[in-house]
Amino acid sequence: MVFNSIQFVLFFVVVVAVYWRLSHRHRTYLLLAGSYFFYGCWDWRFLSLLLISTIVDYNTGLLIAKSEAQSVRRRWLAVSMIVNLGLLGVFKYFNFFVGSLHEVLLATGVKHSVPVLSIILPVGISFYTFQTMSYTLDIYRGKMQPTRDFLNFALFVSFFPQLVAGPVERAASLLPQMSAEKTFSTRACASGIELMAWGFFKKMFIADNLAVIVDHVYSTPVGEQSGIEILLAMYAFTIQIYCDFSGYSDIARGTARCLGFELRMNFRCPFFATNPQEFWSRNHISLSTWLRDYLYFSLGGNRGGEWFTYRNIMITMLLGGLWHGAAWTFVFWGAYCGAALMIHRLVWGRWGRKDQDSEALPEHPVVYRVLKRAVLAFGFFNVHCIGMIFFRGVSVSQVLDMYVAIATDWNVGVLGGWFAKQMLFYLWFWFLAELVWFTRERATGEMVDMPRFANSVVVRAMAALFMVSSVLMFGSFDAQQFIYFQF
Repeated sequence: MVFNSIQFVLFFVVVVAVYWRLSHRHRTYLLLAGSYFFYGCWDWRFLSLLLISTIVDYNTGLLIAKSEAQSVRRRWLAVSMIVNLGLLGVFKYFNFFVGSLHEVLLATGVKHSVPVLSIILPVGISFYTFQTMSYTLDIYRGKMQPTRDFLNFALFVSFFPQLVAGPVERAASLLPQMSAEKTFSTRACASGIELMAWGFFKKMFIADNLAVIVDHVYSTPVGEQSGIEILLAMYAFTIQIYCDFSGYSDIARGTARCLGFELRMNFRCPFFATNPQEFWSRNHISLSTWLRDYLYFSLGGNRGGEWFTYRNIMITMLLGGLWHGAAWTFVFWGAYCGAALMIHRLVWGRWGRKDQDSEALPEHPVVYRVLKRAVLAFGFFNVHCIGMIFFRGVSVSQVLDMYVAIATDWNVGVLGGWFAKQMLFYLWFWFLAELVWFTRERATGEMVDMPRFANSVVVRAMAALFMVSSVLMFGSFDAQQFIYFQF
């Protein structure tokens, strides 16, 4: 069951209608049953994995908090880590590592047969395992006390709006909402529906239509298309995956808001960032902050000198790349992102802070600052897009061939003009909305969760009507899965 399907719309309407008619405890029962039903629609067998993570981390959390000896606390934390990472290792990475070892052995002349597991990747396993691990880690670090309400914890793990593709929530934020009494709010429900409309617009009107360009290019041999066509597909995929994933996050947050829950914002106009550090503070925020808090800081962060910091940055981004998929293309993408962060840190440390101080002086007018940000944002956007070829590429060899084609073949190609027209048609709506969103944030400091041209209810209703109409007229109704479901 995907968000962009009639089945989900019916499921959502029934759950919301029944939910607000029940008592608090019965609402928990309904949401827990609905969440397991929602996940079971993918493959009911994987409900056992969800239950294993829930039972293990609920009990290890209690045992960590109860234990006084540090060695015992570490032992129970290790149980949580081994179970969760073990599930990820078996279902997501076993065949990748075994296959890579097999290739190394063949390259060294060693003939050896390796076992391969005939299993499919459980949807959302990377998200809910990270979410439950953060719970036991926070208890171990003394940042929170464990819950003794098993049903609330089970709902925290399986909450259907964000179960299969995030945002990756923290227990300290979401668990208290599970136990809090809620009253229906027309304003919150209207805001949630508005956020869902924005998410459906990005997914069905922009992302799914750009997918036609992207899928054609990446499924066609490199030699049969021009470098311009590959370049356009590179830009198209960068916008596609952003609109696809941020669209999912918006639908998830809107769905949760209609039920009285508030999920964390996962995207804040990342393509207006001027450097990789700012980009990762705006893009996939729940994962980037998870990697920072539980991996980068655990490695030592920036406390051990410059080269020690660079090492920690690269390890974090390599593992972040591998989190996205069990393939060498994702490892190289992670290395690319890590290198960008390291170079930025090196350059920023020598010249950037001084330049920032001078930018605030009165002799620099607003026009200068706006143009400077526009140039830097455009430059970094291209740097980011270049790396996204690794993210989408089928193999490392295909990616390298695409880079060569982009650098050497500047013919428009058979489909280059059509690609450009299609992209312009779909993208200007999105760009205008994001520009309004970013400009408003910079001008007022107000943290809104979607583009709003005005606070007027009439204007917002007209904007929502425009988004719905665009989806109905030009959107894709093939119920295409969200890209991040495969991670």
